[in-house]
Formats: sequence, structure tokens, C-alpha cells
Amino acid sequence: MNNLKIVIGAGEYNNNPSWLLTQESELNMLKRDDWTKRFKENTVDAILAEHVWEHLDFDEGKEAARICYEFLKPGGYIRCAVPDGFFPNDEYQRGVQIGGPGPKDHPAASHKIVHNYKTITKMFEEAGFEVSLLEYCDEVGEFHYNDWDEKKGFIYRSKRFDHRNKDGKLGFVSLIVDARKPI
Repeated sequence: MNNLKIVIGAGEYNNNPSWLLTQESELNMLKRDDWTKRFKENTVDAILAEHVWEHLDFDEGKEAARICYEFLKPGGYIRCAVPDGFFPNDEYQRGVQIGGPGPKDHPAASHKIVHNYKTITKMFEEAGFEVSLLEYCDEVGEFHYNDWDEKKGFIYRSKRFDHRNKDGKLGFVSLIVDARKPI
């Protein structure tokens, strides 16, 4: 396949229609066998994971990144968006906390980590990637934005596209990075 782009944990949304949409049941990030059954090493151009990596603890996240690394072409990348541990909003932080805010069937109930730009950068770098921060909050809660092309992986929960961000006020942000496999 030329120009192989994969969405991991696509859910019911199809924000990236030309990409291969996958669910955990068919492509588990931590099961290398799932990958080898479908792809050859060094053949994937891009991987998109919007609010997926927070369901893995740090070591699991690093292992998933290492597996993805094997299958990405040199120069390929993972566009990853997760809840931002430095976003200064108490309601947001309650909603994304480890273990979730409420019932066991709430999607956040399986959150194992709340990343900030330092932890996610470290995780991907330890797996061999070069990391570019696209959207994130720093330690004092200041939001930073570096322009990114949504055609290279659309992230709904972002400054530009989330409906909760309006009138110049941020209601919901993600920590968004591109983790690139060196050439």
C-alpha cells in the first residue's frame, strides 16, 4: 500500500476519511502480532491517535510507541493527542483524571496517565522518536500553539476544531505532538 495512514482507536468518528480506521479489537497497540498480521515493518507513513495513549501507563505507552516505530517508514510519524495535565481548568482535570470522574463505563474510567508536554515528549523520545509539540500548556497553564496541517491528521479536540473553544476562550484542549521516526 502506498501512502498508508492508520487511525488507532477511531471510535465512531471518521474525521480522517482517507485513512485506515482501526479499533483496539483489531489493532491493539501493545500486541505486535496484531501489527505483523496486517503490516510489514517500515511501511506505514502516518499513525493518528486522538485520545488513546492516556489509556496506557507510561511504560505501556513507550512499548506501544516502540511497536509503532517498527512499522513506520523512516520519516513517518505519529500524531498523538491526549488530555493535557497542565490545562488550568478544574472541571477538565476532574474529567480526564486517572480512573475517570465517575462510573466504570465512562470512557475516562480507563485513563492510566494524564500526560503533560514533558512526560509525553520523554515517552516518545525514549522509543526513538523526534518530537514536535503542536499544542500544549506549560507549567503555569499558558497555552502554546504551533501551526499544524489537519490534512496530515485531523484532531477534533484541538484549539481550532473543538466546538467548546469559541470567542477566543479555550474550553477544551489537547496536548498534541508529532513524533517522527528519524530518516
